[in-house]
Amino acid sequence: MKAEERLASKEVFDGRILRLRVDTVRLPDGGEAVREVVEHRPAVVIVPIDAEGRVVMVKQYRYAVREALLEAPAGIVEAHENPEECAQRELQEEVGYKTGSLRRLGEFWTTPGFSDELMYAYVATDLVLSVLDPDADENIEIERVPLSRIAEMVRSGEIRDAKTIAACLMVADHAGQP
Repeated sequence: MKAEERLASKEVFDGRILRLRVDTVRLPDGGEAVREVVEHRPAVVIVPIDAEGRVVMVKQYRYAVREALLEAPAGIVEAHENPEECAQRELQEEVGYKTGSLRRLGEFWTTPGFSDELMYAYVATDLVLSVLDPDADENIEIERVPLSRIAEMVRSGEIRDAKTIAACLMVADHAGQP
């Protein structure tokens, strides 16, 4: 498949966590189109599994969708860290644990139709209590969900966060679960 060629680019917004640009591109058939692109630093999502086989999740209000969502811990990779360091930091900040076993499951584009955000997925086991101060703007409740219930919770709509669904599916596939 042929790539689209960028002809022009205009930055519209440069914020704390994202940048928005509008590009004019040449299509493979010679026509032109406009593409709105959200630039976003890479991020991580972690599926922490405790000794009882429960996923340690966060419930937090998400302003953009106006509801509280049940999610796997996640966060943006800072400029000074690699994805593994970010996963360890986010695990501590959001659910209060360190891990003795952090395994990378893979990576995925979160919303490639308009964003370049690449997310690295991890599973964390051998959890050890280790509290780090949470971000000041996060109001988080911790919930533990049996890994065996995740698929049912996705089907019922109790879990609707795409990164959580993708990462849990990756864990299930890696473990050989249906």
